[in-house]
Amino acid sequence: MTTAPDISTAEAEVLRDALGLLKDREQVAERLLDSSAKHSFDPDTELDWDAPLEEGKWFWPPELVSLYDTPLWHRMPEEQRIELSKHEAASLASLGIWFEIILMQLLTRHIYDKSPTSSHVRYALTEIADECRHSNMFAKLITRSGAPVYPVSKVHHNLGRLFKTVSTTPGSFTATLLGEEILDWMQRLTFPDERIQPLVRGVTRIHVVEEARHVRYAREELRRQMTSAPRWSCEFTRLTSGEFARVFSQAFINPMVYTNVGLNRAEAVAQVKASAHRREVMQTGAKRLTDFLDEIGVLRGAGRKLWQSSGLLA
Repeated sequence: MTTAPDISTAEAEVLRDALGLLKDREQVAERLLDSSAKHSFDPDTELDWDAPLEEGKWFWPPELVSLYDTPLWHRMPEEQRIELSKHEAASLASLGIWFEIILMQLLTRHIYDKSPTSSHVRYALTEIADECRHSNMFAKLITRSGAPVYPVSKVHHNLGRLFKTVSTTPGSFTATLLGEEILDWMQRLTFPDERIQPLVRGVTRIHVVEEARHVRYAREELRRQMTSAPRWSCEFTRLTSGEFARVFSQAFINPMVYTNVGLNRAEAVAQVKASAHRREVMQTGAKRLTDFLDEIGVLRGAGRKLWQSSGLLA
């Protein structure tokens, strides 16, 4: 991951983008470290993993299930809809683990040449520890639900390997936000929803609280990078972020979930692609992010067209 030079506090005070003056990098990290000390969780002890699953409760809000309000959905009995929500929750947890493993590698590359005693680096290490716990938590949720693991396709798996190898720093933080903010929006709808299994609500509550810090860190650093990185790096970020948006939207739900709940996979995939509701859900979930990326200059040129082709940007 190509990194821009460290910027001193004095230089940071004069850096400005479309959103205004950038905050001091060390002060941001110190606040995030303080928040981490006060509001971090151990899922192994925080959640009751031995409690029985509750009959008739969803694993994901029905409105966020991919087939919601399609002709196929209207033909499905309630039990099959709930079963699909379980498999889609497992698919999203599997996607989350894949993504967080990539993110941890990007973060270690970001801090490799930086002072290990800086607050910026110490917070990155704290976030890596968070992501380790999250990946373990998602794995336990999949196991406890009784659904299988849903890995991304071999093509997407290898594209992830390529991306984490060639990514620049601004590209890495753009991808970080893409992976975090859409799922965060969905999870904020999930954890207060009493229709949902208590274990799923507990997992999403922990993830939302801790991911809020990760989003803040990534947003602040991406603003800094887009202001200070070389022009070629910014252009490369626009293109790679658009391509990663396409990969992310394609990998969002593994189509094997439809087969595993007794549906015709080709028919289900076609109805999801044609669903105006699903398109609105994905664009609404991405809107806070795409508005931010547009303001700081990421969504330009060919990269913007890639974002539009992903279905995440109107």
